[in-house]
Amino acid sequence: MVRVRFAPSPTGIPHIGGTRTALFTFLFARRCKGEFILRIEDTDRKRLVPGSEEAIEEILKWLGLTPDKKYKQSERLAVYRKHAQVLVSKKKAFEKEGAIYIHVPDDREFSWVDAVGNKKITFKGSDIEDFVILKSDGFPTYHLASVVDDHLMEITHVLRGEEWISSTPKHLYLYESFGWEVPTFVHLPVILGPDHTKLSKRHGAKSALDYREEGYLPEAINNYTALLGWNPGGNEEIMSLSEMISKFDLKDINTSNPVFDLRKLEWMNGAYIRKYQISNIKYQILELNPELKKIDDRTLEKFITLSQTRMTRLTDFKKLVEPFFNPQKPKLNKAQLSVARDLKEKLERVSNWNQDKIFESLKEVLIKHNIKMPVLYKIFIDHESGLPLPASLEILGKEKTISRINFQK
Repeated sequence: MVRVRFAPSPTGIPHIGGTRTALFTFLFARRCKGEFILRIEDTDRKRLVPGSEEAIEEILKWLGLTPDKKYKQSERLAVYRKHAQVLVSKKKAFEKEGAIYIHVPDDREFSWVDAVGNKKITFKGSDIEDFVILKSDGFPTYHLASVVDDHLMEITHVLRGEEWISSTPKHLYLYESFGWEVPTFVHLPVILGPDHTKLSKRHGAKSALDYREEGYLPEAINNYTALLGWNPGGNEEIMSLSEMISKFDLKDINTSNPVFDLRKLEWMNGAYIRKYQISNIKYQILELNPELKKIDDRTLEKFITLSQTRMTRLTDFKKLVEPFFNPQKPKLNKAQLSVARDLKEKLERVSNWNQDKIFESLKEVLIKHNIKMPVLYKIFIDHESGLPLPASLEILGKEKTISRINFQK
């Protein structure tokens, strides 16, 4: 049975690169009807960041990447110490200043066929420096802990970023020293920023939780992230999690480094917003903007329907509707004040309050004064553009609409 793990270190909240590793690992596990394990690698005690572990679990929960089991390496220290001593007894490791080291023979070569690109990678033993497997404080290093855990947890495939390729020969030597079977290594291509260097915080790289706060949907994050280095074939770009599971295959992971494109993510997020049920959008909009709960449900849902095709992020909604609920008094010149008086008079006469009748009144004012719509937007919401005005005023209602221009008495 396929068993895979997502093994983050709680030394900070992982950005989109770490999230992609989790996603690919999850997709592969579910595609093969295997197990997806979350393993918190918290043995580097000096670099731990409070709240990181909880954030990692929140990311997985929000994206729907539910692990089957969870382990914490800090709860398994006796296991690592025992295995370090096994290597010492086998004369595969040596003690120095309270720590345990590995020396890789210079005359050895270490090779494996990586599942990404099906390429053979080889390192010479002479190029591998002595490395610590157990520190003087009794905590293991990444090399020992990951190899021991991957063996004991029966991990069949190790998915991780290609920055770990240089560590793999060390791990191969550890597997050999213990006499264990080696898993399949799957080193994922590094995600690049727009300048084609490794994506980092200086490019604005963020965590999935940051994107949630900025109004992105989990479906869009999963979908876009999956396409950063994976090509299932065909032209279809919008895929649900279940569709991605059914299509996922390690052979379709590209060897070339994908470039993170925020505009593409925004486009995809907008596509998901347009597909979403209004009730689902409303729930998430209110999560982001609790102050909008003061708007009654029916009015809010009508404005969401009107805004749905105009949003690329859920945070756009507040910007679109706020001028209608928290209007600022515009500074109008003499000609604009005359327009406002005519508007009030025309709209007061509308008996059947719907967008068609409202548009007729607005059009009459536009023609009479030889002006364009930005003037009317300025009068109503102190902006030069916004949501379609007739439809917005219909939702707002006649009384509130008239009150918008009552200050022009």
